[in-house]
Amino acid sequence: MKLSRFCGEDLIAFELKSETKEDVIKELVELASKSKLVKDSEQLLKDILDREKLVTTGVGYGVAFPHAKSKAVRGIVIAFGRPKKEIDFDSMDKRPTQIFFLIAAPEDVGGTHLTVMSRLSNLIKNEKNRDKLIKTKSPKDVLELLDSVE
Repeated sequence: MKLSRFCGEDLIAFELKSETKEDVIKELVELASKSKLVKDSEQLLKDILDREKLVTTGVGYGVAFPHAKSKAVRGIVIAFGRPKKEIDFDSMDKRPTQIFFLIAAPEDVGGTHLTVMSRLSNLIKNEKNRDKLIKTKSPKDVLELLDSVE
């Protein structure tokens, strides 16, 4: 499964302006809403914020995966964002976050979204991949990296 099929160059941003956890989620939802698969950005934002209240999606290593199953989308959508400066995202390792993958999935998607999250997790486990995501300025490079993970 190529993860780039859920993303796209227009869903990648290298200079998010947000400086807080909630604002970065809002900005990522706005970015994801460029996808034709997002039907209702306000509902998607609510669903992701509600999910975030359960337990942080800041997984550590400077990475967060804000996500939700939502009736606001017609298919899986991945948006990638990197803020101008690191953000306190209440991460599990208590360190600031600088790599964000927002994942939105329809409520009836089955287990496909879990496969997507597993592959993204495998991607960020590798320090070289995290460095590439921090340094690249090319959406194409991000998409190629997404497709390189098994």
